[in-house]
Amino acid sequence: MAGMAQAASVQVDLTDAAGKPLAGAVVFLESAEAKRLVKPQPGVEMAQEKRQFAPAMMVVPVGTEVLFPNRDTVRHHVYSFSPAKKFELKLYTGTPSKPVLFDQAGVVVLGCNIHDQMTGWILVVDTPYYASSPATGKAQIDNVPPGSYKLRAWHNRLPVGAPALEQALTVPATGVANASVRMAGLQP
Repeated sequence: MAGMAQAASVQVDLTDAAGKPLAGAVVFLESAEAKRLVKPQPGVEMAQEKRQFAPAMMVVPVGTEVLFPNRDTVRHHVYSFSPAKKFELKLYTGTPSKPVLFDQAGVVVLGCNIHDQMTGWILVVDTPYYASSPATGKAQIDNVPPGSYKLRAWHNRLPVGAPALEQALTVPATGVANASVRMAGLQP
């Protein structure tokens, strides 16, 4: 088809300091063009179930609203003091009527004032190009337009406040761009 946009895949091998595959890492591609293509994700929820956040970690594009339904039989008090998004949902059951708008890129660490063991993370990204690594440590982002990007990698076991690791990456018009990231300094 004439005028068909070209795109490639980005494959990232993620390993820990010992070189073992790293699950649960997030990779994302940043560029001025990617930032212009960001669209909020609809219908996002981070529930509280069995006194835990479910899922414990999620990635959302800037502008996404997230609901925090409480599916437990006890009340929760969800909050974040993170610079990317400070908010507080005081003691509640059920689903709060208003979602929380995540309008700034960054890491948002969540807690519950009642249940100290409850910790959750929302990584807010300024790009539509992102993926999480499965147990194999191999993350893949498909349909990426060609160009120069900043490849960033983040894991919730990085020390609090540590920035995502970054490296330059050029994506070809077609085919696959490969990268590898070794994440040292992860907390147990």
